[in-house]
Amino acid sequence: MQETMRISDAALEERLGHKFSNRELLEQALTHSSAIPELRGASAEAPGDSAYLSDNERLEFLGDAVLELLASEYLLAAFPEWSEGQLSKSRARIVNAGSLESAARRLRLGEHLRLGRGEEKTGGREKQTLLADAFEAVVAAVYLDAGLGAARELLQRILFEQALEERGERIAESDHKSALQEFLQGRGQAPAEYRLAGESGPDHQKTFHVEIWINGERLARGEGSTKKEAEQQAARSALEQLDSDRSERLRRNA
Repeated sequence: MQETMRISDAALEERLGHKFSNRELLEQALTHSSAIPELRGASAEAPGDSAYLSDNERLEFLGDAVLELLASEYLLAAFPEWSEGQLSKSRARIVNAGSLESAARRLRLGEHLRLGRGEEKTGGREKQTLLADAFEAVVAAVYLDAGLGAARELLQRILFEQALEERGERIAESDHKSALQEFLQGRGQAPAEYRLAGESGPDHQKTFHVEIWINGERLARGEGSTKKEAEQQAARSALEQLDSDRSERLRRNA
């Protein structure tokens, strides 16, 4: 069984793009606490095989910190114009349980988890929490084995770039509405009103048109394949218009 696991983990190393110098780190990262009692029993028959006696909870703790750091670094470089609030919200979306689960599934971590019989029977290999936790533990294992650079390369390839490809525009645009609201609140103005101005295209490929009204006046329009996307585009246009108006006033008063 142990040899089978090691061969299987070699396939995982290929997907990770990292060959471990210390294989015990990877084995620990893949070991759920439910497996420990059974592994202790097995270790009694194979003295010296202690790699399986540590579960992945401590590595998960470290991996969470490494993720926070490298996600922050990545977003700072990718979106230099964003505010602290925008960066924080986007980081939370990238490193939430759903995103980590998706990354774990891309690596097929579920196939490699070491679970107790009870957890195995209840579908532990498909549980979001177990997969997300295992991904954090694997990130920590890579970090401990080869440093921050190796962890950074793994996360950029498996998590960050995927998140931006799948949700990047929405991550970026999701803060246009928040930014507009903050802009208006900071000037004592009422919140913007989003009005559906119309729809176009066939039912399976509609385009929605949204207008933004502020203080009874239409300020901007936006369109998108969903109402939310159209609202985000409208908010972006409104912010650009407000910024342009402010720049013009400053120029005139100079």
